[in-house]
This record gives sequence, structure tokens and C-alpha cells, in this order.
Amino acid sequence: MKNYSPAKLSVVIVSLLVLAGCSRQAPAGWQGYLEGDFVYVASPLAGQLATLAVEKGTRVETGAMLFTLERSSELAAQRQAAEQLKSTQARLEDLKKGSRPSELAALEARRDQARSAAELSRLEFNRQENLFKTQVISASDFDRARLANDENVRAVEDLTAQLATAQLGGRTDALAAATADVSAALAAKERADWNVDQKTQGAPKAGLVYDTLYRAGEFVAAGNPVVVLLPPENVKVRFFVPEPDFAALKAGEVIRVRLDGRAEPLAAHISYLSPQPEYTPPVLYNRENRSKLVFLVEAVFDAAEARDLHPGQPVNVTVAH
Repeated sequence: MKNYSPAKLSVVIVSLLVLAGCSRQAPAGWQGYLEGDFVYVASPLAGQLATLAVEKGTRVETGAMLFTLERSSELAAQRQAAEQLKSTQARLEDLKKGSRPSELAALEARRDQARSAAELSRLEFNRQENLFKTQVISASDFDRARLANDENVRAVEDLTAQLATAQLGGRTDALAAATADVSAALAAKERADWNVDQKTQGAPKAGLVYDTLYRAGEFVAAGNPVVVLLPPENVKVRFFVPEPDFAALKAGEVIRVRLDGRAEPLAAHISYLSPQPEYTPPVLYNRENRSKLVFLVEAVFDAAEARDLHPGQPVNVTVAH
């Protein structure tokens, strides 16, 4: 071994300590476990469970029927709403059309009759006017002929106005009221349809039927889940990282997850880094106890790789190099 003077030996020792501090080894790994974010499928309405279409442990696709609750009352309300909607729509159309054809024909006949009477009274008035000018008839006879003609003319005008009104249909206010009735009936029909639809629930996502919580024939309260689904993309790994290792992790970073019974580790991406530390007692912020601080980290898998994973499995997590 080469001999060093005491001064040179001190420099070498300091340099080695600095290099040792700068070349901190990567952590060997952390212990964790798999967890699932379950989807609890429920109906917002109460009722007896009529049909349970799936079994625990099977897989379903998006939209597959899961269960149906008894819905006789909702179907009856749906039929009632549909008939009420037809009634209000028919009333509105009737107001738009005005009077019936037979009523219009009667008004037209009365108007034509009034026109004939007015024409006759006009001719009589002209004759009486000529006789009055030659002083053959009295003034009272002339006035009667003039007033009769005026009355017949006004009758024609009145019947013409009635016919025009009958052809127009309902008044504006009546039409507005009928239109509002149709809108209200349509909303009631949509609500009844929604109630019927909610009695049958399908799978919002493809996944594993993790559990069924009721059997056919049992009463299900409103909002109580009947089927528990686990979509593969909802499986994640949770692990706790000591404070010295936490700062080196980043969201989106790839990690390796090793499970017992699998030869190759699975890749996952860090999706969550907890902003709050957790502690192992005693909870003291000093140099000796900082190593007791741990942070929760979560990572997610690709859906294809997570398909056959099971929540609760213990895992070992390492950083991908």
C-alpha cells in the first residue's frame, strides 16, 4: 500500500466520504397491497328484486342487464301519463283547427241567406226612395224601407265576421294555455318513463361482478346497491414510502409490481402521491424520528394487465430502471 502523509490521508478520507454520500443506493423496494375502487350499482327507487341477471364471479360488458325491480306501479303511471299526453295534444290541435266543417257550413248558409235578404231589401229601398221623391209614399214608409235595408246589411256583416272568427281557431290565450298543458303532460310522461327505466339497471362499465348483495324476492330500499362491480381499470396498488425515498418519486413514473406466483413483475404508473405524511409513534419532528415518516403512494395498471388481479394481494414495489 502506498504510504500517505497525514495531510494527504485526511484529504483521501474526506473525498471517500463525500463520494459515499453522493452515491446513495436506490431503495430495495416497498411493501404494499392491491386495492379496488368498486362500483356499487343501485336503483334510486325502492322495490322488490324481481330478477338478478348476474352471478358473483362472472364478467359483464358495458350495458349488460344486472337486475330488475318490480315495476307494476311505475308501468301503470307510465300508461296514464301517455294517455294524458294524447288528450292534451288532441285538445291543442282542436283549438288550432277552429270550428268543425259542419259548423262552418251552417254559418256560410246563414251568411248567404242574409246576403239574399239584404239584396232584396236594397231593391225595395231603391223603389221606395223613388216613390218618396215623387211624394207617392209617406216619410214613415220610406224610413221603414231604409231601416230594413240597413238591418239586413249589418246581418251580413255580422255573419261574415262570425265565419272568419270560426275559421281562425282558438284565441291566443286559449292556445297558450293548451300549449302549456301539453308541455306539462310531456314532462309527466318523461318522468314516468324515467321511473320505469330506473327499475332496470345495467352495467355502467365492463368488469367483474365482485359481489351480489340481494337475492330475488327481497325488498331493496331506494339507493341500496344490489351488485358490486370491479372494472379492471379500477384496480390499483397502494404502498407506503419512507420520507427519504418519497421525494424521488413523481406522478406518472413507472414502477414494477411483483406478486407471489408471477414470474414477471407488472408495470404500473404512479397516479397519486399523498400530500400528508403518516407516522409511526412517537410523532416527533427531529432528526432521529424523520425516518418514521411514511407517505401513501398509489399506482394504476393497464386494464388488460389488471383483469386477473385481486384486491388484497400483497405486493412488492420497486422503481423501474
